[in-house]
Amino acid sequence: MSLADDLYRETILDHYHNPRNHGAIEHPTAQVEGVNPLCGDELTLYLTVKDDKIEDVKLTAKGCSINTASGSMMSELLLGKSVEEANQIVDLFKRMMLDKKEEVELPEELEDLEALRGVKKYPVRIKCALLPWNTMLEGLGNVLKSPLP
Repeated sequence: MSLADDLYRETILDHYHNPRNHGAIEHPTAQVEGVNPLCGDELTLYLTVKDDKIEDVKLTAKGCSINTASGSMMSELLLGKSVEEANQIVDLFKRMMLDKKEEVELPEELEDLEALRGVKKYPVRIKCALLPWNTMLEGLGNVLKSPLP
């Protein structure tokens, strides 16, 4: 195992043991449940969007370390972003995880997500890493459908 693999594993474990933005929002703009019935991963995503910006994001996750770490990393990166920026970041992450032909390059501000690239070696675990991101897409879609405060 390389030094980079060790560092990436440490990053994932840190986010698993100390998830960022863990918890609930009392009156969110959107609340979405995400479930992966094949492995038992579950999460609830809470979003507060104001003036087209993600003002707050919280998650409660149950399941594997990859699901929890991925949600934690996502919440850190998307907090304060516009809905459009968030959608672009989610799309880029999903392409990185799913594209088998092209090595998707991440901009420097998203380099922490490199830790999750190694999950691609285990195809059955890719859904674990994508669950928070797909749930975020659903939440952002719900926000766009309803009037913002």
